[in-house]
Amino acid sequence: MPVTLPARPPAAPARDTLLTRYLTVRRRTEALAAGLHPEDCVVSSMPDVSPTKWHLAHTSWFFETFVLCPHAPGYAPLDDRYAYLFNSYYVQAGERHCRAQRGLVTRPTLREVRDYRAHVDEAMLRLCAPLARDEAPPALAALVELGLHHEQQHQELLLMDVKHVFWTNPLRPPYADGALPGAADGATPSAWCAYEGGLHDVGADADAGFTFDNERPAHRRYLAPFRLASRLVTNAEYLAFVEDGGYDRPTLWLSDGWAAVQAGGWRAPLYWERGADGWTEFTLRGAAPLAPPFPVLHLSFYEADAFARWAGARLPREEEWEVAARDAAPPDAARGFLESERWHAAPADGGAGLAQLHGEAWQWTASPYVGYPGYRPPQGAIGEYNGKFMCDQWVLRGSSFGTPRTHARHTYRNFFPSPARWHFAGLRLAGDA
Repeated sequence: MPVTLPARPPAAPARDTLLTRYLTVRRRTEALAAGLHPEDCVVSSMPDVSPTKWHLAHTSWFFETFVLCPHAPGYAPLDDRYAYLFNSYYVQAGERHCRAQRGLVTRPTLREVRDYRAHVDEAMLRLCAPLARDEAPPALAALVELGLHHEQQHQELLLMDVKHVFWTNPLRPPYADGALPGAADGATPSAWCAYEGGLHDVGADADAGFTFDNERPAHRRYLAPFRLASRLVTNAEYLAFVEDGGYDRPTLWLSDGWAAVQAGGWRAPLYWERGADGWTEFTLRGAAPLAPPFPVLHLSFYEADAFARWAGARLPREEEWEVAARDAAPPDAARGFLESERWHAAPADGGAGLAQLHGEAWQWTASPYVGYPGYRPPQGAIGEYNGKFMCDQWVLRGSSFGTPRTHARHTYRNFFPSPARWHFAGLRLAGDA
């Protein structure tokens, strides 16, 4: 019989074991989908959106393909056809089903996908028993760790995708009940935080704990003196851009951005709608009146760049963001993240220095997504994780309210193409000192 994960992870020693983290991460994914109906879990509302059922299966496929099949003697896949259905983009791992057609895969059913997760978990618990004693070979432990961070990425993707699915439903159902987190009457005033120029260390050190390959190697960059806004741009500030004709002024936009505005009929951020009673915003808690002090979300790179021009500023370069964040509070000090179950970004709390670095919204930068000096992708299919996407993408820094807390760090390099808007992205202004 397939094993069911324990309701609670086993008591952890002073230092969390990898097996404990495995159980915690897998349970979190199940919890995110627990309140959804089967009909909610099979829909793909656009080519970028994957069904919840696919996320549940793909994260299991990852452990099966890269951990169990090579390292668990005698492991037998539950269904050999799943290797084709639930591979994403790993060419070296075999043929793949078309991403845009994932919503057409009504079988296997949601129940069968959950049986697949249980099958993988049973094998992982047998294989990883030494992980509870930290006795696993380093290479195996590293693969399990990578699989956990991969699943944490898909936890946030699951929320992004569910939100878009529910928004395209005429009933506009909420993912979670209750009102948005409370906000003060007005936004915390934004201030400039200045930073000295010179040579700065950038990237993750070899002893930094888990990092993705695109965060390495550490290297030095020269930066001119710069400044960053102390908080994220708010809905009220972005609304001023909208009402000032920001979407009608081609001089504010990059050429491709202006073409995207025209082709898509963009008049405001994704999920904003103007009605007789003013602007509303669709959130994971349903539609709500636009809250002025909340961070603006769901901007494309084009929109973030156009707003920065309109504001007489620019987007930060990713090295500037990292250098400034390194001297600020660690990610663990942030209020948001997935575990808070706020399901939306919240206003800045008025503290001194840089606020909202983590746990609210990913922040667009002006940096193209390319490899660091000396970067080499890992060998084999795992090397396709990050390296092959280093083209026509822009780096985002920070983390969002949908990011698991243990998944955030100052060196993290998220990336999306310029027109993408369905992810939890906002912006922070920057300028030259």
